[in-house]
Amino acid sequence: MSQLFIIYTLITVNEIYSKPQPWDQKISMSSPFTITISIFFFLCQLTALGNANQSFAKKPRNPSSLVLGLTHSRALYPTLKISNNGMSTEKPSEISDVVEPLREVRDGYLISLNLGTPPKVIQVYMDTGSDLTWVPCGNISFDCMDCDDYRNDKLMATYSPSYSSSSLRDLCVSPFCSDVHSSDNSYDPCTIAGCSLSTLVKGTCPRPCPSFAYTYGAGGVVIGTLTRDTLTTHGSSPSLTREVPNFCFGCVGSTFREPIGIAGFGRGVLSFPSQLGFLHKGFSHCFLAFKFANNPKISSPLVIGDLAVTSIDNLQFTPLLKSPMYPNYYYISLEAIVINNAAPIPAPSRIREFDSHGNGGTIIDSGTTYTHLPDPFYSQILSLLESIITYPRAKELEDRTGFDLCYKMPCPNNAITDGDHLLPSITFHFSNNVSLVLPQGNYFYAMGAPINSTVVKCLLLQRMDDGESGPAGVFGSFQQQNMKVVYDLEKERIGFQPMDCASAAASQGLVRKT
Repeated sequence: MSQLFIIYTLITVNEIYSKPQPWDQKISMSSPFTITISIFFFLCQLTALGNANQSFAKKPRNPSSLVLGLTHSRALYPTLKISNNGMSTEKPSEISDVVEPLREVRDGYLISLNLGTPPKVIQVYMDTGSDLTWVPCGNISFDCMDCDDYRNDKLMATYSPSYSSSSLRDLCVSPFCSDVHSSDNSYDPCTIAGCSLSTLVKGTCPRPCPSFAYTYGAGGVVIGTLTRDTLTTHGSSPSLTREVPNFCFGCVGSTFREPIGIAGFGRGVLSFPSQLGFLHKGFSHCFLAFKFANNPKISSPLVIGDLAVTSIDNLQFTPLLKSPMYPNYYYISLEAIVINNAAPIPAPSRIREFDSHGNGGTIIDSGTTYTHLPDPFYSQILSLLESIITYPRAKELEDRTGFDLCYKMPCPNNAITDGDHLLPSITFHFSNNVSLVLPQGNYFYAMGAPINSTVVKCLLLQRMDDGESGPAGVFGSFQQQNMKVVYDLEKERIGFQPMDCASAAASQGLVRKT
C-alpha cells in the first residue's frame, strides 16, 4: 500500500517591529481559544462593544507521497446523515504529490489554496490553533474592520463563488454546519434555516447552512457562509495536479482584524488535515528563521501523512494531552524552564495539567507568534534574566513595543549574530524528559539595524493574560524556528529536533537561485 502524505511549503513572516499583542498575532493567525457564535448573538455583542467604546487586545521525494506547498471549534457533535442530495464528506482515497508556492507577509506562515473551477489562488495563514479554513469572499464587497495596515496588500486576493462553476453552499444537514455553529443539537442549523419538521427528522432539508460568526482569542471575528468547492493541489511538477472535490471552507464577507484567510490545522472535523483524511496520521513542519522573512526565494516544508511520522530519527517526543473541554487543541505539558545552569524554574500545575473542568495546560500553536506564560511563572523568568544580564536596558524601546526586557548589546563591526553567547541560554523542559534548548535567535531578537556597534535585542516571550478558562500557556511559532516539529497524531505525541531549516529547504529544492 503506497504511503500517503502531504508536503506544504511555508514562508516565515515577521511582525517584529510593531507592538505585540497577547495570545496570537494573526495571524498571529491563530488563535487559541476559537469559538463560534450565532450571527444574532455576534451582532448584539458588536453593538454593545461599540456603545462601550471598547477595544480588543492585542509558515528527492517519494513518488507516492502528497506534497502541498504551506482555531478552535468545540467538541465533535452528533451529526445527521447526509442524504443523497447533500454533499459527501468522504475523504479522497488517493492524492498524488503536491507542491504549492508560498509567499510571506509580516506575521505568520502562509499556504496557497487553489479553489474553484477555474482555480483561484488564495494565500492564507497556517494555524494549528483553529479548525475552520476560510478565505475572503467578494471583490469589492469584502470588508475588514480595523485592518488599515493591509489596505494596499496584494495578498488580499478574494474568492468569488459566482466565478466558480463547481461552487456550492454547504447544507444545514452537514456535520460541518453543526460544527461551525458549535451546536450541541445537530437539528439547530436546519431549524434556524427554516426547515420543516419532517425534513429535520429525515435529514433531507435542502436549505443551505445559515451564516456563521467565528471568533479568535485576540478578538478577531469573521462572518461568512460555509461553501463547498474543488481544492486543486499541485504536484512536484507544475503540470501535475489533483482535484479534491467538495472541500468545505468559510466564504467570509466581513471581518474584524482578520485581513487574510486562515487554514485551520486543529483536530476538529472542519480542519484542513481532517478533510484530506490525514488527521489520524500526522504532519510536520520546519519553520525558517525570521531573518528569511523578506526573502521570496526560500520556503520551508510542511509534511502531512505517513512520511511526517516515519522520518523521526533523533527527535525527542512529548505526549499530547487532551482537554475534555477543548479537545481540538494540541496540548503538551511544560514542566520547567532553565536559564543557563541555574536551578530549574518549575512550571505551576495549571500550566502542566488540566483542572477538573478541562481548563489550564499549554497548547502548541503556529498561529500565536510568541510564547505566552502565566504569572508568577513568567515574572520568575524575567527576574532571573535581569539578575544575569548586565547590559544596559533599552527602556524607551520596551515602552514603545510592549516587550518586557530589551538590552543594548555590543555589536562589533555592526554585524548581528545569534550565537554570540553574550546572553543566557533558555531550555524548555517538557514531559517525558524532553529538553529543548532554544536557539538564541528564538528568544532574543535584534529589533533594528546596529548603530555605532550597538544593537538592541528584546526578549520575545510574553505574559499570558489572566483568565480562569482556556489554556494557561501557549508555545508560539517564534520559539519553533529552526526546529523540526512532528505532530504524530497516531501515537498522540509531538516531537522536536533542532535543525537548520534553510539548509533542509535547500536539500529539498525549495530554494530558488534566481
